[in-house]
Amino acid sequence: MSCLRSGFIILTCVLFWSIQGLSQSGKAFDPTTDDISLRLPPLADLIDSALVHDPSVNYRSLQVTFDQYNLQDNQFEFLRNFGLQANVGYGTFDYLYNNTLGGQTPGTYTNTQNLTQYGVGAYIRFPISDLITRHSQIKQAKTLILQSKEMVDVQIQAVRRQVIMQYNEVINKQHLLKIRVKYLETTRINIQSVEKDFANGLLPVPEYARISEIATRAEADVENTRMEFQTAFMLLEELVGMKLKLY
Repeated sequence: MSCLRSGFIILTCVLFWSIQGLSQSGKAFDPTTDDISLRLPPLADLIDSALVHDPSVNYRSLQVTFDQYNLQDNQFEFLRNFGLQANVGYGTFDYLYNNTLGGQTPGTYTNTQNLTQYGVGAYIRFPISDLITRHSQIKQAKTLILQSKEMVDVQIQAVRRQVIMQYNEVINKQHLLKIRVKYLETTRINIQSVEKDFANGLLPVPEYARISEIATRAEADVENTRMEFQTAFMLLEELVGMKLKLY
């Protein structure tokens, strides 16, 4: 997972510089005439960038690492049943000696010495509970790793779907904007002719009002669609974690 993440980071850096290059050499994007699908980075690059910046994917990846460390702890937990003990002591010690010579009454002597004493020992212990539950604990730890990896895959798929949907939403809103702009242009040409007929008394007031309302509604539709396109584009930027400068 770490290698995959590093690849994402490198790819993001390359993509960033390629976008910067476009911004310096290209012309400004006009959403009413240009095709945004030709100006956006490839969908695969946007998905990779989104996976790098998505907090949920990063969190799930860290959970996998945590569970792997937990498995290692369970695998080596039996080592706590083995051990070494060492003791060091320093002090004044009194020694008592009995000296027997040729059947005489034993003589008792006392000797005092300052000594440092060392002691080393090893121990092995196997609690019954450890013997019974060890295999189960290791299986549980391995299962947790598998669950965490599955959650990473689930989150990756969710992010991929979000990017694809938002990417297509941007394209759809931009195409819809172009259609409504063309319709508005046709409506404006029509309203100019209608205004002449109305001024010359060739068009009744109700018909003039109806056509004027159509033109007004067409202008409102263009502005609403323009805002929807801008919102969809900003949401895509937020999702992929980068500024998509359209030049």
